[in-house]
Amino acid sequence: MNPSIQQLRVFIAVAHSRSLAEASERVHLSQPAISIALRKLEENVGGALFARTSRQLVLTPEGDAFLPVAVRLLNDWNEAFEDLNDQFSKQRGKVTIAALPTLAAGLFPQVIRLFHEAYPRINLSLHDVLAEQINQMVREGRADLGLSVPPGDADDLTFEPVLEDSYVAVCPCGHPLLAQPAVAWGQLAAYPFIGINRLSSSRQDIDRIMQSVGERLDILCDARQIATVGRMVAAGLGISVLPSLSFRQIATDGIAHRPLVEPTIRRELGMILSRRHPPSAAASALCQLIRDHE
Repeated sequence: MNPSIQQLRVFIAVAHSRSLAEASERVHLSQPAISIALRKLEENVGGALFARTSRQLVLTPEGDAFLPVAVRLLNDWNEAFEDLNDQFSKQRGKVTIAALPTLAAGLFPQVIRLFHEAYPRINLSLHDVLAEQINQMVREGRADLGLSVPPGDADDLTFEPVLEDSYVAVCPCGHPLLAQPAVAWGQLAAYPFIGINRLSSSRQDIDRIMQSVGERLDILCDARQIATVGRMVAAGLGISVLPSLSFRQIATDGIAHRPLVEPTIRRELGMILSRRHPPSAAASALCQLIRDHE
């Protein structure tokens, strides 16, 4: 049988004090209870740890060798539970988030500030990636939660809606489309178009909608970053379509936007969690903050 933590505490207290009476005060046990704990510990390890003299208890060579080991074991035990308590009380920890770039820039900065104010010792790690990468990171446990579009047919993931976004036509200042209060999707085909990453969920939506209205975009070029799309539109190279949230991450000088209609598309965004990996206390607190924020 392995020694108990109480037996280790008793052994260390007696070793430091060399007295059952003083050790009794240190560990808040009666002297008979201390004697029993020491006897059981010595039975467990197979030999005497103390030599009993008429005046005090003296460590045997084996007991002297075991003392630093026992101190280290007890410290490790205490630190392990302190760390665990810190995590449950959200005094320490780490949360990894995978988010669409529009959400990372449009929703998350304020959430990060509020979370850091509430839990200053919890580290947040943010990955702004594409929707499929978000799903995979959450699925594999590499991210505690995702901020993205609904994951589709993914039985191992859950989706909780948080907000809705819409698509807008983005044009250089002075463009004729800006004379209208709204732009029909079909009108986009008449102008050079700056596309966004073909693997992004936004681009897949745009291509699907254009196909549904029976028009094709005149794509001048594709850019991977939304900020690059904004700069190219501002330079007068063409028009584009972006999620409205993305305007929090790009410079708006030289560009303006109008809502897209016919059809009017609402884009659902929210939190993705794994069914297989329950969230930590810190991740749960972040999820609640995101709910409250919106």
